[in-house]
Amino acid sequence: MIRSRSLLVWGVGIAIVAGFGYVGWQRYSARNAAPVAATPSIPVSVAKVEKVDFPVFLTGLGTVQGFNTVQLRTRVDGQIDKVAFTEGQIVRQGDLLVEIDPRPYRAALDQALAKKVQDEANLANANLDLQRYTRLGEFATRQQTDTQRSTVAQLTAQIAADQAAIDNARTQLDYTQVKAPISGVAGLRQVDIGNIVNASGQSPVVTIAQIEPIAVIFTAPENQLADINKAQAIAPLKVLALTTDGARTLAEGKLFVINNQVDTTSGTVRLKAVFENRDHALWPGQSVSTRLLAGTIMDAIVIPDVAVQRSTSGLYVYVVNADNQAELRPIKVRYSIDGRSVISEGLDPGQTVITGGQFRVQRGSLVAASNSTPNKVQPE
Repeated sequence: MIRSRSLLVWGVGIAIVAGFGYVGWQRYSARNAAPVAATPSIPVSVAKVEKVDFPVFLTGLGTVQGFNTVQLRTRVDGQIDKVAFTEGQIVRQGDLLVEIDPRPYRAALDQALAKKVQDEANLANANLDLQRYTRLGEFATRQQTDTQRSTVAQLTAQIAADQAAIDNARTQLDYTQVKAPISGVAGLRQVDIGNIVNASGQSPVVTIAQIEPIAVIFTAPENQLADINKAQAIAPLKVLALTTDGARTLAEGKLFVINNQVDTTSGTVRLKAVFENRDHALWPGQSVSTRLLAGTIMDAIVIPDVAVQRSTSGLYVYVVNADNQAELRPIKVRYSIDGRSVISEGLDPGQTVITGGQFRVQRGSLVAASNSTPNKVQPE
């Protein structure tokens, strides 16, 4: 009996010691165990949703052409005696460009002048005879008087024909001086001094292109035609001409003409804009990028294009809430121009959208903004 109690006491003691040992081991393990890692935030780029006046630009490609272009041809035959311009020169309307040998045409004018003097002398004599027959009265036959009166009328008509011949000869003489019909830039000349030119020839002497003002021909989609016509009826629309890479604005002008038909093969309509071009930044034949200001959306909801994501269900963005968690928001985009999108449904001003790093983000992900994406509206 005594032995049984001793064994019982001994067992209880061992259990108590083991219990204290276990508790101590747990405390030691807790003190030396590695801390549990918290879920890390995903670094992302963000931008604010803004409410701004958004200019709607229609972009395209255009070709510069002279506002007026003249292929200057001679109107008389002859040998070129003088070239009075330099290739590439800015010429003014009325400037002498080429002179053709005028001697044959001056001789023709002198001949026409002499013929008129001769006929005027004959007319004067015929008038004197008519006066004599008239004074003779009954001593002159009626036939003689009528014949003389007819002679006077014929000579009068002949003098009128002489004057017409003089005018024509003087015009032909004037044509020997080929003058600029418009102001512009003279191109490469096609003839040299000493060459024989013909009025029936097809090759121009030189081409002149008017560059002040100058025109740009470009196209716009046919689905924008109604809006363009409506806006153009209120006031001429602004057009910007830029370098082909769009990096630099060359000139600012106005929409001048909307073509009277749509190209059925491309579904576009041709437009013509006019630029003052006083600095000659635009040159005939040059390719440019165009931006037509079709209108302005007032108080538009705008975000960077890079924030917009696509899925089989449509467009969406990730919005960062107050707890720095990503929320998926379906959206509808009205316009997307120059890296910015106008949102018609799904977002409110002041919200924060993720613009970079979305590939790591899921609904409910904890995010941290490492930098922000600018969301500036281009000036009109």
